Amino acid sequence: MKFVEEVVVEEFLPTFRSMLAADLRERGLTQQAVADVLGVSQSAVSKYATGDVARNEELASDDRVRDLVERVGEGLASGDMSTVQALVEAEVLIRELEARGDVLARLHEDAVPDLAEYEGEFRVHDPDSELLARERVRSSVRRGVRTLEHASGFATLVPNVGSNLVECLPNADSVEDVAGVPGRIFDVMGRVEVPGEPAFGVSEHVASVLLAARANGSAASAALNLRYDPGLVAALEERGHVTAEFDADYDDLSTAVADALADRSDATVLYQSGGFGIEPVVYLLGESAPAVAEVARDLLD
Repeated sequence: MKFVEEVVVEEFLPTFRSMLAADLRERGLTQQAVADVLGVSQSAVSKYATGDVARNEELASDDRVRDLVERVGEGLASGDMSTVQALVEAEVLIRELEARGDVLARLHEDAVPDLAEYEGEFRVHDPDSELLARERVRSSVRRGVRTLEHASGFATLVPNVGSNLVECLPNADSVEDVAGVPGRIFDVMGRVEVPGEPAFGVSEHVASVLLAARANGSAASAALNLRYDPGLVAALEERGHVTAEFDADYDDLSTAVADALADRSDATVLYQSGGFGIEPVVYLLGESAPAVAEVARDLLD
């Protein structure tokens, strides 16, 4: 009797780790850094690098495995992907390869021939798990923040209250479903200061603007707030953005946004020009955190 998990351990893991170790080494990581990422010893990485660990060629040549190695390698090397997301992405592929007729299922049947007569389904894990969705959103926000950090002059676009870059889950219905920067992004003597790693539920206001926009017809999944300036709004309009103004002295944010989007549900820029004790702010809306960050970066050109 042999479980499919044993096939994963004996065939997939050595192949995947060997390929990923080689990819990370090619990206300039030291053997120790690779060992830390993979959670193995440095001597194990050395064996992977020298080919002392046998690979399953069917798995090694599978385009899905090769694509996963490249995506995970790039993400881990750049810091855009957490080890948790890398693990979950690998788990999702494993479950796909375990499906009947796929490569791990065939290897399992080779080890246990009687399984070939069984018509059941061994794929019991959900590849669209909440954990995977959350890690992907956090990774997306992380990439967007990196764009802002490297955008020369972005600090000049940060309002006094600070900026936040947020992105939500596909079926978000509360701020707990929106990831952002804890403590907001601030201008510290002309330098962008990012307090910490993206997390869910840390943005109250920008997340609420995004959720209100989505509740009123917007297809946006991400938002970023910037300082308000009439010239900034004009520059966005010149670049093809649809803008909509809402009243700064609102009693209810959702109602204010709903009124602004009543005839402009396709608006990608919301703004309020200020009020008594209220700082004017521009909100960029877009399909993802990196896409919104790129709009802000392009304003600096």
